[in-house]
Amino acid sequence: MKITLKATVAAMVLLPVSVTAADGVDIEHLGTNNTLVRVTGDSKYLILPVQESNDDARINVLVDGKLDRTINVRLAKSKVDYYVPFDVEPYKGHSLALTVTTSQGRNSVREAKDDACWKNICMADTFDVSNREKYRPAYHHTPLYGWMNDPNGMFYKDGVWHLYFQHNPFGSKWQNLSWGHSSSTDLIHWKQHPEAIEPDGLGMVFSGSCAIDPKNTAGFGENAVVGMYTSADVSQMQSLVWSRDNGETFEIYPGNPVITLESEARDPNMFWYEPTGEWVLVLAHALEHEMLVFTSPDMKDWTLRSRFGKGLGAQDGVWECPDLFELPVGDTGRKKWVLLCNLNPGGIFGGSATQYFIGDFDGRQFTADTDADGKVPTKWLDYGKDHYATVSWSDAPDDRRTVIGWMSNWQYAAEVPTMQYRSANTLPRDIELFEGADGQIYAASVPSPKLTALRDKAVVKRAKFNIGTKNKTVYLPTANDGICEIIMDINPKKAQNVVMTLRNDVGDNVVMTYDAVARTLSFDRRESGEVGFSQEFPAVTEAPLLTDGDNLSLRIFIDRSSIEVFGNNGQFVMTNLVFPNKPYSTLTFRAEGGTAKADNLTIYSLSIK
Repeated sequence: MKITLKATVAAMVLLPVSVTAADGVDIEHLGTNNTLVRVTGDSKYLILPVQESNDDARINVLVDGKLDRTINVRLAKSKVDYYVPFDVEPYKGHSLALTVTTSQGRNSVREAKDDACWKNICMADTFDVSNREKYRPAYHHTPLYGWMNDPNGMFYKDGVWHLYFQHNPFGSKWQNLSWGHSSSTDLIHWKQHPEAIEPDGLGMVFSGSCAIDPKNTAGFGENAVVGMYTSADVSQMQSLVWSRDNGETFEIYPGNPVITLESEARDPNMFWYEPTGEWVLVLAHALEHEMLVFTSPDMKDWTLRSRFGKGLGAQDGVWECPDLFELPVGDTGRKKWVLLCNLNPGGIFGGSATQYFIGDFDGRQFTADTDADGKVPTKWLDYGKDHYATVSWSDAPDDRRTVIGWMSNWQYAAEVPTMQYRSANTLPRDIELFEGADGQIYAASVPSPKLTALRDKAVVKRAKFNIGTKNKTVYLPTANDGICEIIMDINPKKAQNVVMTLRNDVGDNVVMTYDAVARTLSFDRRESGEVGFSQEFPAVTEAPLLTDGDNLSLRIFIDRSSIEVFGNNGQFVMTNLVFPNKPYSTLTFRAEGGTAKADNLTIYSLSIK
């Protein structure tokens, strides 16, 4: 992934050796677990040392003696894992002090003054964001540093795709949630911007959505970008913001919160519904395992219209991150509504996952389709373990419904073997509808057409070859740590299984098995590389073929720490993280129970230009 910083976020370099903790920082230890830090220097950043194994220290930021904000940082006690910047430029001309409360108690033999952070805290004009991670993806979006989870507030305007995301700029664990902001003109190259929305008196900034208001219904101006998110503190409430500069900065609506409930509800997703001439909002009633539908004429005053989901679909975890949109069903001339419902835990293979419902919507009520037995079936948008919080861009061009997800799982997201940053997004995908062999309507996920621009050259091109009981091996590209795209068609003929194995020379492997009898594709990452950081990570996932026919077409994207498998033009998808000790270098084929055939095998090396 190629990311550049705007001029407002300085190009960052390593800390100069000459900078010491005494330069521009006065430290006063007030007791066992309390320290006062006065910022006296003129540099842009106060550099905070982090040790991930620690508990959070609470930092109250005082400006001219008044509380401005509170952040939580895992300040280093015995060693420094990495550094995070606190931007002090907005406070120039004012007295700036930080009161720091650490986790030591009165019975501790260690006092805060002995902690490693005080010997390493310093001021600097720049901060290093050059990549230090072997597993950072080459062509998936990641934050420059810090923790990331759900994508938020995405919209398309004036040729630019805006992606916001749950971001902790003060560490690579979940905390201090803000809306980070990146933008792209092609969904491949991303430019990261300053934080778009930061916590305020109502709490942290949880997930939400944005919509363009061309008719000025909210009174913030024609074509203003209006966003809504969950303010999360003791309670969860819905707050409104707007932007007149295409999402670069947001104004906070003074009447916040605009929606309050007695129970936990979050992740508002709003859109304009033309037939009734009003705004519709879908809100996840998380612990009740249902979605709430509201309407409004102006995005400020909302009326609850209906509820959907009690007892339907997967119910084992909290419901989150809804999205509701209408799409055509192939070439049938029909249209159906799709309700995305992310849940955690309770996913098909444990932890997080995205389920969806197909049905009808009249502007007030969503009604799900039923199967032949009169039941509402549970459907999954992705059959991997690492696909969550999937939502779409509003106002996408050409009537596309383009989505992106968080490429991780709450079971182990905070433990994966990276530290400078944590988590990436999935590849962007266009959602299409098709009719399955059982007569049900399903959602296909097709890789964004822009992704073909990643292709460098075809390093393997085989029109056809037979697959027998002995391994047949082809070699993957070595450039750019082996990142590649693999395209192939598999005809099982008389074989019961066709086994495809990605492998490197240190024994790491991923085994994908097409079971032609059960008509499933499985993905085994139990020996894929580094897997010991969580007992939940080694796993086998499995996807069904949803249409008739024995042939299987595959399009596989391999990045430094992920594999995304799109089967039969996206009719099923599996997204799984992998952390190989060395890049996979070979792909082998083997058949069981008979001979199979591969057609149109093409392997492209990929390049970010």
